[in-house]
Amino acid sequence: MTVGIVMLVHTALGRAEQVARHWHAAGCPVVIHVDRNVARKTHDAFVKALSDLPDLRFSRRHRCEWGTWGIVAASQSASELMLEEFPQVRHVYLASGSCLPLRPVQELIDYLAARPRTDFIESATTADVPWTVGGLDHERFTLRFPFSWKKHRRLFDAYVRLQRRLRLRRQIPRGIVPHMGSQWWCLTRQTLSAILQDPERETYDSYFRKVWIPDESYFQTLARLYSTNIESRSLTLSKFDFQGKPHIFYDDHLQLLRRSDCFVARKIWPHADRLYEAFLTDAAGAMKRTEPNPGKIDRIFAKAVEKRTRGRPGLYMQSRFPNSDWENGLTSGRYSVFCGFADLFKDFEPWLHKATGARVHGHLFGPERVEFAQNQTTMNGALSSDATLRNYNPCAFLTNLIWNTRGERQCFQFGPADNQEINWLIAKDPNAQISVVSGAWAVHLFNSNRNFADIRKEAAHLQRVESEFLNVLRSPYSKARIRIWTMAEFIEAPMEPLQSIIDEIGSKSLRRLAEVPKMADLKGFGQFLQNLKNQGMHPYLMGDFPVARDLDPQQSRPRKPYLVK
Repeated sequence: MTVGIVMLVHTALGRAEQVARHWHAAGCPVVIHVDRNVARKTHDAFVKALSDLPDLRFSRRHRCEWGTWGIVAASQSASELMLEEFPQVRHVYLASGSCLPLRPVQELIDYLAARPRTDFIESATTADVPWTVGGLDHERFTLRFPFSWKKHRRLFDAYVRLQRRLRLRRQIPRGIVPHMGSQWWCLTRQTLSAILQDPERETYDSYFRKVWIPDESYFQTLARLYSTNIESRSLTLSKFDFQGKPHIFYDDHLQLLRRSDCFVARKIWPHADRLYEAFLTDAAGAMKRTEPNPGKIDRIFAKAVEKRTRGRPGLYMQSRFPNSDWENGLTSGRYSVFCGFADLFKDFEPWLHKATGARVHGHLFGPERVEFAQNQTTMNGALSSDATLRNYNPCAFLTNLIWNTRGERQCFQFGPADNQEINWLIAKDPNAQISVVSGAWAVHLFNSNRNFADIRKEAAHLQRVESEFLNVLRSPYSKARIRIWTMAEFIEAPMEPLQSIIDEIGSKSLRRLAEVPKMADLKGFGQFLQNLKNQGMHPYLMGDFPVARDLDPQQSRPRKPYLVK
């Protein structure tokens, strides 16, 4: 008794010939199915190249396409020919042209001979597997799929939606429970012949023709009817990524494949010369005898999938960038955003740098240019101070800045006159510390030498923009550390807010602040706000700022009386 190999071939026929000769040399009969999509001339040359092997046959050809019935029909035809032509075969092993034996074939023969009634086929119900990809699990058995998912995606999706809307459901044939699993199986002659000679086969075939991806469910379901001993696993090592696409093994996977201890692996790159030379060898040069254990390398694949789907916080890559909320952290480090502070305080940026040691920028998203710290024109990562380049993708500009200055706290000013495209980015970023003195932008207008009509128009615009920004910050989706003060309440006691901000940033000294930066001259500011009201513009973001309350930052106020007991 021996093992028969059924090979499904559609490309890289040269490699398929090499592997077929390897199987045949070990005494395994081989039946090859060549995809009908392969040109007749190429097919004939392939048949001629293998014509010297006595125990090799070619089955009737079918047109195979992913997700369609053709792959099952090809497996059926080749298996029928195998059972008919080679009565000495006890197990039939289904492989592809891109499969590569990793261990001496005799070890596989001995392994199966020791388990003469065991079927190796991954078979589980849809409720028991987490790896169905594409949004269809049980529905693949209750809806009809007459259209190719790859060639006619719109028709495929439209017909699925139509069936759902009309609540159409297919009747599953009596006596079977749909199961799923890898299409690469190894079945005993008894089980396989029972499936192919079943009196109800026509009914089953008719049903599974319209099932989505039937090669992952046809044999997996029917084997449950006849097998006396199923091991729900495949002897072929095949790994899939998070999108359901198979991993391809290259030359640098040699040691990884050796550690798997598996009999066969797919999918092998056709040009992986080192792999073919290493594994298509004699018994002395192959791997040791041991139980197949693909779980030993599962951790490596899981780590690779995690890197592809999650990556490092704040570092964007091709596999995640187009997908919203796949970034695994919007930025890579903590930073601070100050709104209104540079308007309210003179020389605020040098003072903050001195108090914290952080790199303090001006308005990074200002309309004219990027105000880097110390008037630099270029920052780490070749970030330019040119506003046009920055505005091409403001969010990427900020994430690049934080990534390229890792280990150093970045602080910058932000206001309603700046580019507002980063609003949601900084609001949703847990790394952001946002401090806002609402309405402080009016100080700049107050000190400007412009016509009042222009000032009123500009004030109305800036207030509307800042109001929208504050709504974003107060959104339930905001995750940043946010503090908001009105201008009136902030200047009442600026020391405490500044101290809390400095403490959170992590100043160089643990001492309390002895002084605050010099505040702008606000004498007459209350009347300025009243004039805006008189002109029909209501400046509400500044808080309760009475007209008579013209503050002089240098004026000393009488201390509140207190009683000492």
